[in-house]
Amino acid sequence: MTIQDQLSDLIHAALTAAQGAGALPAFDLPAEIPIQRPKAGYGDFASPVAMALARFAKQPPLAVAQTVAAHLPTGGLVGKVEVAPPGFINLWLSANWMAAQVERILQAGPSFGDATYGQGQRAQVEFVSANPTGPLTIGHGRNAVLGDSLARLLEAVGYQVTREYYYNDAGRQMELLGESVRARYRQLLGQTVEWSEDYYQGEDIIEIARELQAEFGDTLADEPLDRFRRFAQEVITETQQAALTRLGIRFDVLFNEHNLTTSGEVWEVVKGLKEAGVAYDAEGATWIRMTQFGGEKDRVLVRSNGEPTYSLPDIAYHKNKFDRGFDLMVNVLGADHAAQYPIVAAALKTLGYDTSKLHVVSYQFVTLLRDGQVVRMSKRKANYVTLNELIDEVGPDVVRYFLLMRSVDTHIEFDLNLAVKQSDDNPVYYVQYAHTRIAGVLRQAAERGIELDPQADVSVLSDPSEMALIREMLRLEEVVTLAAKQLAPHHLCFYATDLATAFHTFYDRCPVLPPKQTDAALTQARLKLCAAAQQTLARTLGLLGVTAPDRM
Repeated sequence: MTIQDQLSDLIHAALTAAQGAGALPAFDLPAEIPIQRPKAGYGDFASPVAMALARFAKQPPLAVAQTVAAHLPTGGLVGKVEVAPPGFINLWLSANWMAAQVERILQAGPSFGDATYGQGQRAQVEFVSANPTGPLTIGHGRNAVLGDSLARLLEAVGYQVTREYYYNDAGRQMELLGESVRARYRQLLGQTVEWSEDYYQGEDIIEIARELQAEFGDTLADEPLDRFRRFAQEVITETQQAALTRLGIRFDVLFNEHNLTTSGEVWEVVKGLKEAGVAYDAEGATWIRMTQFGGEKDRVLVRSNGEPTYSLPDIAYHKNKFDRGFDLMVNVLGADHAAQYPIVAAALKTLGYDTSKLHVVSYQFVTLLRDGQVVRMSKRKANYVTLNELIDEVGPDVVRYFLLMRSVDTHIEFDLNLAVKQSDDNPVYYVQYAHTRIAGVLRQAAERGIELDPQADVSVLSDPSEMALIREMLRLEEVVTLAAKQLAPHHLCFYATDLATAFHTFYDRCPVLPPKQTDAALTQARLKLCAAAQQTLARTLGLLGVTAPDRM
């Protein structure tokens, strides 16, 4: 339960007590009491509830607020209450209560910050979903870390999460892959090959052809296309998965789009939509009436040659998700793909599915900068930057953090100069250094023969910087819930920076291990505070998929 939840319950109890005492008339109380973070100087939290209830109480908002304040107990969670015009109830947390939370944080261990509102529910996160036609790019990288961190967040709030990768290893794109590799292979053998502009242009295609030549010589010159396609697919898939593994990303399900056709699921969708009067045949093709759902024009589901368009298997895939019984489905998509989903949603609604369970996280593109200029790190002919190249340049932690620290609707400018800096200007270094600094303090304590006493009294903590650090640690519970509900992991990056700042400020102001130990009780309490901060930082970084190093 977050602090806001606890304060909401206290104010609800105060309202009930005021009504019972006759200080307020009887009226129905709201199920949830709003709790806000006010401007500095107006408390740790504030509630505007008195202004919403004034008309029911038939009293001025300020009078209602004063009555609530008079019935609020202090000495536990709440240390001080003030009322401010036009009717705010401003609340300060008790210093003793906050100090005691250090114990709670340590006892909770790695689960501190977790919530339970998703408990008993199943969630599926579909992300990356790149076809095996080339290496993963920096754009795929943003998709990957977003999906993985969202899965971690949903697990942190109680969901049983399935991580899923959707791909297609059939169709014209795969034929082109095979044709591209075969053409390069024949070129390596000295043959004259007519090169199509439709072929894949990357250096990776040449490298695959070289592998084939090195292993088989010229014996494959007359082999069928499928031999080249299958070999290329295996190499590319292995390369893609290796890049994801370097980022600490795994999948529970690899779902092949081609299976939706062979199983007949796509044709079941067409049948269902026709029966509902939403799909129709015209000009030799099958269409969906998107104009019926507010679209500018109807869209083709099946081409005149009998082949499904992109939309049809996508509808069938999401129908398959619903049929598997997920309570929440999250799709991570680039902004260039998000426009497809009105078609999917319209079809699913027609087929009787609750599309409120389906959420699309659409992210903007990534630009690489070096020395302030847009750059392309690869020498490949194809116009992309591979994810592996980026990891080689800056490391997996920086890749993850930089691709997560902006809202999904914000274009990212990935500054390579900043990414490799080991200074406070680099947000990853700044946060990780806080964790490393704490590890160093705990090592120094052990070297001086000071063992952390589990029974140490934390009530001696009272310095403003100590209280500020505890406030930040407690905020993790609020941030995890906010980030999970909004499907927005960038909140964790902002929080990590704030937490690191609070620790660095505390460290600079409050000597944990003074040259001469004059107050053993305070030293022990501060060591406990350091241990709690280290744990909270590690948990935050873990939800981002970033390591928490003990040394840098």
